Formats: sequence, structure tokens, C-alpha cells
Amino acid sequence: MAEMPAFWRWQGDNLILFCHIQAGASANEFAGQHGDRLKIRVRSAAIEGKANASLCAFLAEQFAVSKQAVELSKGSQSRQKTFKILAPTTIPSALNIEQT
Repeated sequence: MAEMPAFWRWQGDNLILFCHIQAGASANEFAGQHGDRLKIRVRSAAIEGKANASLCAFLAEQFAVSKQAVELSKGSQSRQKTFKILAPTTIPSALNIEQT
């Protein structure tokens, strides 16, 4: 069995993501790994929570859940963030995450 990437884990039906965020990028996208975290680029600047809102919307779209199903658990003022995706219905193939 292949080793599980460090940037995610399942907690029941919920997916926990450990992320490194680059705000002010040219596109919203997954950008591989940054150490033991998933690197995500977002267009919005890190001003007044705009990047966090944009990031939550991006994750909701990617995992086919509502914006309310994306919880920023840790790191609201940091580039290092932890998200909980409540019962994702789709897993982006680029992330190589095994569903439970």
C-alpha cells in the first residue's frame, strides 16, 4: 500500500486538509505539495478575509459541496491553514486522495 500524503486525512465522512496558501496568484488552483501541506493558489489578495472567502468558494466547487460545508478550522490569519470538508461528494483527481 502506498504511503498516504501528509496533507490530508479522513475524520469519519469528513476530509481534513492541511494547506499552504499563496494569495494574489494568477489563478485559483491546486499547486502540488509544499512540505507536508497541499499548496493552493488563489487570485484574491490576503486583505480583509478576501483570500479566505475565495479559498472556501474554490474548495466548495472542487469538492462539490456547499460553501457552508467548508470549515476553516485553523489559521485564518496565516498562510498555513487547516480545512474540514464536510462529507465531500467529489474528490479532485489531481489530489490523489483515497475515498473512505
